[in-house]
Order: sequence, then structure tokens, then C-alpha cells
Amino acid sequence: MEMIADILLVAGAIGAGVYCFVLARRLNHFNDLETGMGGAVAVLSAQVDDLTRTLQAARQTADGSTRSLISVTERAEDVARRLELLVAAMHDLPNQEVSAPPHRKTPVSPPTADPGPVFKRHHDLAPGATP
Repeated sequence: MEMIADILLVAGAIGAGVYCFVLARRLNHFNDLETGMGGAVAVLSAQVDDLTRTLQAARQTADGSTRSLISVTERAEDVARRLELLVAAMHDLPNQEVSAPPHRKTPVSPPTADPGPVFKRHHDLAPGATP
């Protein structure tokens, strides 16, 4: 009886060894970088790294744009407040008629023209003659 138990124990150990050997070979083929899943995992890992770098760059750009938009929005709000104050101040002014612009005290001299003729026919006419 002990001998049968020993034979079954040895047979189980040999079966487990063969199973481990077959499993190890399959795992090596599975993890092969050129033909197995290892290559796909390596490619996906590289793509994840690239996407991570791209995401960080996009995040930095978005942060810069956000800061810029915040500053522009604040400036616009300040200008809007000032415009509101100016419009409110304009409502407080009494109605006045619009007058003509003030005249200059000294006359403006006309621009000097070239002494030459403007048209050829004026040049051909004698001074004092009418066409």
C-alpha cells in the first residue's frame, strides 16, 4: 500500500514538472518582444508615455491660456466699470445745444500751389485771353 502511494506521489510530481515545463515555454512565447504579446505591451507602453507627455504639454498650454483669459477679462471688467461711470456722469450733465466749433483768430493761409499749368490748354493760352 505504501508502494502504491509512493508511485502515485512520484507520478504526480512528474506530471506537475511536465505541466510547469509546458507552461514556461508558453509564457516565453507569450512574452516574446517580436512576435508575442510582449511586443504589443512594449508598443502600448511607449504610446502611453507619449500621450502622457502630450497631455502635460496641453495642460501647461491650457493653464497659460487660462491665466491670459483671466487677465483680459479683469481688464475688460475694469473698462466696463469706467464706461458705466462715464455714461452715468453724462446723464448728470444738463442738456446743452451743440454749438459750432470755435473760429480761429488768425486766418489760415491757403496752401501754395506750383506756378506751372495744371492743364495744357491753360498753358497754351496767352495771359488774359479767354477760351
